[in-house]
Amino acid sequence: MKTIHNLVLSFLAVSACIAMAHSQTPPSDDFKPSRLNQPGQEYPQVNSQGYVRFRIQAPQAQSVSATLGGRGGTPLTKGPDGVWTGMTARPEDEGFHYYHLSIDGGVFNDPGTLNFYGSTRWESGVEIPAHDEDFYSMKAVPHGQVQQILFPSKTNGMAVFKTAYVYTPPDYQKSGRKRYPVLYLQHGWGEDEHAWWNQGRANLIMDNLIADGKAKPFIVVMAYGQTNEAFRPGGGARPAAGQRPNFNDMIARTGFESTLTDDLIPYVDANFRTQADQKHRAMAGLSMGGMETHFIALKRLDLFSDIGLFSGGVVTPDDVNAAKGFKDKVKVVFCSCGSRENPTAINANHDALEKIGIKNTAYVSPNTAHEFLTWRRSLYQFAPLLFQ
Repeated sequence: MKTIHNLVLSFLAVSACIAMAHSQTPPSDDFKPSRLNQPGQEYPQVNSQGYVRFRIQAPQAQSVSATLGGRGGTPLTKGPDGVWTGMTARPEDEGFHYYHLSIDGGVFNDPGTLNFYGSTRWESGVEIPAHDEDFYSMKAVPHGQVQQILFPSKTNGMAVFKTAYVYTPPDYQKSGRKRYPVLYLQHGWGEDEHAWWNQGRANLIMDNLIADGKAKPFIVVMAYGQTNEAFRPGGGARPAAGQRPNFNDMIARTGFESTLTDDLIPYVDANFRTQADQKHRAMAGLSMGGMETHFIALKRLDLFSDIGLFSGGVVTPDDVNAAKGFKDKVKVVFCSCGSRENPTAINANHDALEKIGIKNTAYVSPNTAHEFLTWRRSLYQFAPLLFQ
């Protein structure tokens, strides 16, 4: 817990030196195609420092830019052959990033890359190799399965089927009658049920943790949290100028709480070999999915024993006092963020909870912001704490 804080401080000092060196060093000419490119596509390319280079064929266009690379994105320059090229002005953070192209004012995906659902649309994606990527890499270890499920749910009184993805650990198919704990893992705003296993590599993180003996095998359920109906830019849910959005009200309006507790959990318990009780059920989420977790799990401590908020706020002493039976029912409290988010608040809240006798973990992801490497690392730190 406190050890994590000290490790982060040491890492940040080293990272600051590396970042300064990058800022003073011209880009190395060791660019390689991003691992998220479409088969056979050479661009975008990434170099060892984290610069990204783009190449777009648009001979009739008047202006082309890529959103990746800070405010205003990365402007591309047109060559005599009608091909637009350009490179980010600085190295990008390690890990996964969404981006799209702006061509003459229109928004388009890069045909060179695979697509990933974010910002309420399918976006292009690029992966900057991380120095610690081993924990989410594809390795020669036993692998679990990710399967799509269609579960019945009631929306506005009408029966519909909704989609979720379920990760079962490597020994699930062979273990016969063995039953498993369950983590309900939520995505952020603008994303959906694809996010955690596609962008987040949750299945590979779990495979590697289990193979290393660092986490108990458990099931992970990744459902659409209906967050995109809670707040859509330009829609009616936008708060008035100068006002902070009331996320609890927004989450309540989506109806996801009843979808989760009345529909999804019963379906998973009925169709998978789960340990269907409170002490073997956890909930976590990133960003708005963390806020969703905070909103639902604290109300339903009869269902969840472990809580994880990844860049999604904190469980405060006031929350503990307001939730009846918290000290007896909740076994794991985990709050995290990137070092370029609000680590001071995360660490101060950790200390405040410790003072009232609530053991908890505060984790700060070194040298990252509100992005998937923060959340991949958060899951890697959170999963070994569960169901012990």
